[in-house]
Amino acid sequence: MREIKDDVLRMGSIVADQIRAALAALVAHDDEAAVAVIVADRQVNEVQRHVASLIATTIATQAPVARDLRFLLALDHVTYELERIGDHAASVAKQGRKLAPQPPLKRYVDLPEMGQLAARQVQGVLRALVDVDVELAREVAAQDDAMDHLFHQTYDEVVGLMRADPDNVERGTRLIFAAYYLERIGDRVTNIAEDVVFLATGDIEDLNP
Repeated sequence: MREIKDDVLRMGSIVADQIRAALAALVAHDDEAAVAVIVADRQVNEVQRHVASLIATTIATQAPVARDLRFLLALDHVTYELERIGDHAASVAKQGRKLAPQPPLKRYVDLPEMGQLAARQVQGVLRALVDVDVELAREVAAQDDAMDHLFHQTYDEVVGLMRADPDNVERGTRLIFAAYYLERIGDRVTNIAEDVVFLATGDIEDLNP
């Protein structure tokens, strides 16, 4: 059980670093750094497969009940969400590769702020998981409103830039894609926060209706 929990926390730490690295590569027009983020996603996938195997083995051989079983089921879903967050970070890096040869479009609007918020959300929900802190989980989930606001603000501003100048269309489209992937990270974090509530209470609660 301790090994499973430690691996989940390691996976979350890697994912938070991947988000920051993807945004840094995009803003710096650093193709090599973007490739490194994409390649490193394999490490996240490997940890997820390892943890899933450990959880399945533990359930099969130890027959856990009540809180221990709930703990294992919650962590299994958490690793799935973290793996998907890693995929989204890699997708941001892929857009960064496409944008690297081109001049920046209005300093990437709110993307850097969205990336920092996404990484903080991941770290916050992991703290809530470690401490099984329901209130912190709810606070982190509530931050998704700010992420949604930034996404819509970015979308509207980029669409305006695209309408004003057809030369902005390709770059603008890639920025919208990158913003969408970051917004999805916020949704995945909310799902993990709901897992924390389930772990603590056994109740399934929608934290972002």
